[in-house]
Formats: sequence, structure tokens, C-alpha cells
Amino acid sequence: MRRRLLFGVLYFSEGAPIGFLWLALPTQLRSAGVPLEEITWLTAVLVLPWTFKFLWAPLIDVLQAPRWRLKHWIVACQWLMALCLLPLLWIDPVENFRVIAGFLLAHAFFAASQDVAIDALCIAETRPEERGEYNGWMQTGMLLGRALMGGGALVLAHSMGNQGVAGLLIGLLLACSFVVLFTRQRSDFHPEGRLREVYAKVRVALVSHHTWLGMAFGLLGGAVYKALEVVYGPMLIDRGYLKSEIGWFSAFPMIGSMIAGTLVGGVLADRLHRVQAVATAMLFLVGGVVTLALLDQVFDHQRGLHLLGCLVMVAFGIGFFTSASYALFMDLTDPRIGATQFSAYMGATNGCESWSVYAIGLLVPALGYGGGFLVMAGVSTAALGLLWALWRRLPKPEVEPSEFRLEEDS
Repeated sequence: MRRRLLFGVLYFSEGAPIGFLWLALPTQLRSAGVPLEEITWLTAVLVLPWTFKFLWAPLIDVLQAPRWRLKHWIVACQWLMALCLLPLLWIDPVENFRVIAGFLLAHAFFAASQDVAIDALCIAETRPEERGEYNGWMQTGMLLGRALMGGGALVLAHSMGNQGVAGLLIGLLLACSFVVLFTRQRSDFHPEGRLREVYAKVRVALVSHHTWLGMAFGLLGGAVYKALEVVYGPMLIDRGYLKSEIGWFSAFPMIGSMIAGTLVGGVLADRLHRVQAVATAMLFLVGGVVTLALLDQVFDHQRGLHLLGCLVMVAFGIGFFTSASYALFMDLTDPRIGATQFSAYMGATNGCESWSVYAIGLLVPALGYGGGFLVMAGVSTAALGLLWALWRRLPKPEVEPSEFRLEEDS
């Protein structure tokens, strides 16, 4: 239980900035009159470090020593993330849009690097048969962070102001860093030969079919929900909802449904064949988004419970899909190059977010929200072919003792 809570805290430190940058800030900007094209451009740019983090991930695999471990990588990144957010305390993001974009891009670089180190530690610390459950706990932590600094930030801004919300986010990052800093790890790590070993394992991964199938799936599979996550706030604004209403809805029904989906999905991912669990989650997601698009058209683009109900259903599917697909990517990863290989899969999923968010920003003005959602649903449905290919090729996961294990629970 202690390790599960630790990884939940680690993912909380990932989710809090994501909630602020992916929901609160886009909704605030749209409410202030910033064009949707500008908002989706900013979001797409901020995803780029997560997309290309595999380029510097090998440094995290290689540059470790008895006094510089994965936890030190994580803490350093958290402090640098907080430092890059400091300008939000005095710079107006609406009036100085491009300036803030630069600071947020630097923040995203360090956040992506933190993500690499956390995922590498998780892969090293878990057995294949428990990874679905661990991903459920981690996604729960991430979603709680998103709830507090996403929808919660929209509510808190009325009493704290935008600068106060930014200060709260900085404080949460620093608090999480101290939790990680005082985490004990076993001291049996030996760095000799790490560069040679990492190089050899990366070469093997590069010629593996399942590596490329996994990356292709990551690049396409999540399009149906990654585009939706960024624009549902602006969509509800355009349907007549207030920022505070969106904040409460995002912080409680949406995030609550996602958390339920991650926990249920994590258990099912460990009980079913991993590919079967991912395919089930994807079909649930596609069905929910298609229903949302059709009901929005039927009710003539008006506000109502039909929109909120569909979004809650989709949120459950997002949680389910995330737990199952991340467990699948962990199964495809060699623990000895956990930072490098898993970051490549995560880079592909974030690349999916980058291109799908940019695409939905172009599709909505031309086709409306519903038309854009249907296009993204078609892309995700097509990715089922990649899952079928993985079903045929997926090897049995290796189970090896980890050189990075934390102290066992007492």
C-alpha cells in the first residue's frame, strides 16, 4: 500500500499542472475572448516536450549513481517546474500571451522529464501482473491533481484570483518534492556498464515489431478523447455554461467518473488479456463521443443534461482506457531501459494529443464540435487494427528482480 500511495503522490504532481494548463487556462482564455485557434495552438505546443521526451530519456537511464538516483531526477524536475511557473504570479497570460507561452514551454520540458523518471521507477518497481492496479492508483493521483488545479482552479479563482491559484500550484509541486526526497531506496545500484547496457537494449527494441506497433497505436488510439479533453471547456462556454459551472462539473462529476474508470480499468486490465481490455475501453470511448456529437446536433447545440451526461460517460472511458493502455505499454517495455522505451510510447501518446488538438482546432470552425468529434472517433476506431496486430505478436512479459526497488512495506 505504501508504494501505491507514493506513486499516487508522484502522479498527483503530474496531474496538478496538467489540470491547470489543459483545462483551467484554456477556459479562462476563451472566457476572456482569446480565439479557439490560439488556445489549441498553445496546448499543442505545450505537448511537444512530452512527444519528444524519448530523445533525452536515455540520459535518465544512464546518468545515475549511488547519490543521484531516479528520485533525485524527479525532485530536480519538480523544482524547475515550479520555477518556470513563477512568472504567472505577476504576468497576465491574456495580455502577454506569447511571453507566458515561452515560460510554459520550459515548464513542460521539465514536467516531461519528471514523467520519464517516474515511469521508469514504476516499471522497475512493479510486476507485470500488478501493473494495471498500479496504473489505476497513479491515474487516481493524477486525476485528483487535475480536479484540484483544473475545475477546482476555476472555482478558487473567484476568491484567490488567478495569481493565487498559480501560487497554490507552485506550493503543491514543492510539497510533493519533499515527499519524494525523503523516500528511501535500496542502495544496491551499481552504475558500471550502464551506457553499454542501455545502448544494447535500445538496439534490440528498435528492431522489435511490437515496439513500432505500440508507438503507432499510441500516436493514433487516443485521438477520440485527447481532442475532446481540451475543447470540452470551450464547447460548454459556447453552449451557454458559466466558468464556475464548468469548474464544478469538471472537478467533481468528470474527475470522479475518470477515477472510477481508472480503478475499474486497472483491475480489469490485470484480469483480462491486456489487449482485450484496451480494445474494450476504446470501443466504450468511441461510443460515448459519437453519442455526444449526435445529441448536440439533435438538441440544436443548446445546453442541457444530454451534454453533461455524455461527458461523464466519456470520462469513465478515459480512465478505463488510460489504465489499460499504460499497463500495455509497460508490458512492452524492457525494465532495464524503462526511461527510454516507455518514454517513446508515452511520447507517441502525447504526439497524438498534439496533432489531435491542433486538428480539432481546425475542424471545429469548419464542421462544428460534433463534426470534429466524429472525425477523431473515426481515427481511433481505425487504430483497432494495430491492437489486433499486437494481439498476435505480444510476447509474454519478462519478470526480473528490479535494481531500483524501494524498501518493502513493513
